[in-house]
Amino acid sequence: MQIKPDKKFYTVLWLTLLTISVFIVIGALICQILFPLSPKIAEAQVANIVWPIALLAIVLLWIIGVPVIILWVKNLSYYIEDDRITIHKGILSKIQQNIPYRAITDFQLHRSLYDRWLGIGSIRIQTAGQHQNKTGYEGKLSGLLDWDSLHTDLRAKLKHLHPFSGATAVSEPPSKDTSALILEELRAIRKAVEK
Repeated sequence: MQIKPDKKFYTVLWLTLLTISVFIVIGALICQILFPLSPKIAEAQVANIVWPIALLAIVLLWIIGVPVIILWVKNLSYYIEDDRITIHKGILSKIQQNIPYRAITDFQLHRSLYDRWLGIGSIRIQTAGQHQNKTGYEGKLSGLLDWDSLHTDLRAKLKHLHPFSGATAVSEPPSKDTSALILEELRAIRKAVEK
């Protein structure tokens, strides 16, 4: 089954660009307020430097960001197969990321403020023993309109492939004899290291 991100995902990314732009303006306002406190710098001098830089940063952000967003979302697709999830992504270099179900440990539902506002969601794929990036998950299915039922289906498939046993084994605490033997062995190791 092929899934493409919903068109609302574009709106989330536009709102993200808008939020960054607002933070640039706030940063410029803070500079406008703080720098003229010095007697050496006039308020007009700060305005002549800060606002062109802020406006240039915003214009560059939108000139670079808009084409990247359009191409990224256009090339983003997910394939939910019987044995794996495949993510196709990339702009200049195309990446096909295969995540087998046998390696998946969990699916994490993620919905940002904008996602909740627009009624979409993302599903993060957590794996064991696979490449772990700094975000802590292997893949992400973003911009999903029917995120809740897909999340439920994927978790059910995962539970079917990795059933949990009904009985949990509880290990007994070590007996006093075992603890005494371990302690005795540790003391012997300590003596050997000290020599």
